[in-house]
Amino acid sequence: MRRALAVRAFFPRRQCQRIERLAQRTPQSVGWELTHWSARSLALAAVQREIVPAIHPDTISRVLREAEIQPHRFRYWKTTVWDETAVERALKILWVYERIAWLWQRGEVVLALDEKPSLQVLERCAPTQPVRPGQIERQEFEYIRHGTVNLLAGLNIYTGRMWAECPERNDSAHFQPALRRFLHPYGWARRIHLILDEGPSHVSASTDACFASYGRRLRVLLTPVDASWLNQAELLLDAFTVRYLLRGDWPSPSALIDHILRSYHEYNRRFAHPFAWHWTRRDFRFWLNNTPGLLRCTT
Repeated sequence: MRRALAVRAFFPRRQCQRIERLAQRTPQSVGWELTHWSARSLALAAVQREIVPAIHPDTISRVLREAEIQPHRFRYWKTTVWDETAVERALKILWVYERIAWLWQRGEVVLALDEKPSLQVLERCAPTQPVRPGQIERQEFEYIRHGTVNLLAGLNIYTGRMWAECPERNDSAHFQPALRRFLHPYGWARRIHLILDEGPSHVSASTDACFASYGRRLRVLLTPVDASWLNQAELLLDAFTVRYLLRGDWPSPSALIDHILRSYHEYNRRFAHPFAWHWTRRDFRFWLNNTPGLLRCTT
């Protein structure tokens, strides 16, 4: 509040509002070739457009903070085209999430699979300096590449426990035997509901034949294209990556593979828990019908 009063002491509210509106326009729309605004460039543009006779970039920053406008920040999003097939797939997955306990009582189990292909194996060119009083951990910027590693992760929706393998290649020939090993402990289940995305190794003809060999015991639920966030195994991989892969330093692919195969057991002991999933089919339909800007295909 004090900052707001300080700004208004120098500039009337009308001028502040014009600066806010300018910050919400693209630089190209006012004749600049910048891709985005900074406080300094906005100060220059405000003077050029005669909004104010002069203004300091720090004052611009205070005006923007008061209005909660952050032109220096951005976020990516992935656009999903919600055609009939995509909506049907989403509803089937959400139906399963809504009936987790009921399916378990019927002797059915819900599992999820996801991949993290081509993990870079990076070794820092100098030893990492550990954290100490007054200094955060410091890593050497330069690194040596030692190839890549593929990570295939499975999730038991009921327990949050992880299963992992590192196939030599991210293809159907390596995916299918790994899939059988993942499903083997659930031979007791009357039916398995398996959630996974539409990766090439998941939808090949040979993988379809592998799925078909399980008969009606295996129900495969593919996430819509560009909507793999419906797969809870993505949440698992995010949680595992933050704890066990981020800031890693690996001298060889085998060192990273050994680390992953040891670490996922520790993850299960210390951190695994069912993910709290609250989104329902009703929520999905409401979002789909009331969110502007969604791409929908009606043909």
